[in-house]
Amino acid sequence: MPVLAFGQDDHPFEEHMSGERTEKPTGKRLSEARARGQVARSPEINSTLVLLGSFATLAIAAPAMWSTLTATFHETIVRTADPDITSETLPGLMDGWMHTVAGLLLPLFAVAAVAGVTANVIQNKPGLMLSGIKPDFKKLSPVPGLKRMVGPEALIELGKTLFKVAVVGTVGFMVIWPELPTLMHMDTMDAGEMATYAGGLISRLVFSIIVILVPLAAADLMLSRRRHTKSLMMSKQEVKEEARQQDIAPEVKAAIKRRARDMARKRMLGDVPTADVIVTNPTHYAVALRYGKDLSAPRVVAKGADLLALRIRELAEEHEISIVENPPLARALYRQVEVGQEIPAEYFGAVAEVLAFVYRTSRRALSWA
Repeated sequence: MPVLAFGQDDHPFEEHMSGERTEKPTGKRLSEARARGQVARSPEINSTLVLLGSFATLAIAAPAMWSTLTATFHETIVRTADPDITSETLPGLMDGWMHTVAGLLLPLFAVAAVAGVTANVIQNKPGLMLSGIKPDFKKLSPVPGLKRMVGPEALIELGKTLFKVAVVGTVGFMVIWPELPTLMHMDTMDAGEMATYAGGLISRLVFSIIVILVPLAAADLMLSRRRHTKSLMMSKQEVKEEARQQDIAPEVKAAIKRRARDMARKRMLGDVPTADVIVTNPTHYAVALRYGKDLSAPRVVAKGADLLALRIRELAEEHEISIVENPPLARALYRQVEVGQEIPAEYFGAVAEVLAFVYRTSRRALSWA
């Protein structure tokens, strides 16, 4: 709901829509999005460049490829007509064909791969984004996938695909329709004439399609960048907060972080008296555990190493909290469980033994007893 605020601005009454994202994303917001793998990317650029590179490669190498295939075919006819050919020599003939075809297709695949990489470089500055390969188990959930399949983004992509198919189909029809009479009488041509005519027709068809796909790909890239920018739009309050943080000196930022750590440490040490047991290494690590009736599993209320571990043990002695030495368990809980989290199920047995020992030996009232 709009709020009228009076302040020291030029206009005393200003309508603040703090939740409305009306400002373009700052450089910092764009950099953070890029670090998460969120960049504007058009698949049409990739497919168009791959098609263009493949077609150019075929146009340049077609005579040599045809000559190689013709020579290989002629050699195959001659060798199979030899009366001395046997089932043992046929595999060698097939290997020759496989090597020939692989040698002809390898440059085509290499150019397509280079075109795909070039398309990505053209759209975004190259860089290594580890977040893209980091496993995210949330993506395995079928619910977000179904939402993407039936959401607005899916409808937009479907519309783009249908429009592209319609345009390409129209171009193909316009190129092939005038050639129908000739195509109907191709049986009157010899092999050389047929190959020359078919090659020319295919070249004109692919060239016409590429001429249409290039502006479509450029328009799709502009649309993708516009949608990407819109998804990162910021509110005026967010822009002000970011500017305020950037204006803070590094020394002040470090002092704020240090103070925040000190406050968090004090709060954590303040929770040590609520613990039921302290598991130690015995000197390097200390982990305070509490298991109340309101908890489904023991919870880590404090942990520390070296001097902080010593302070936890001192507080435990002041409040008569049992201290149990169990180096493997102390190290595992310190490294794998954060303060405020319940212990994983794999440590239930070891912690249960510790709590049972405390129950038998402690003179202090336990929270779960």
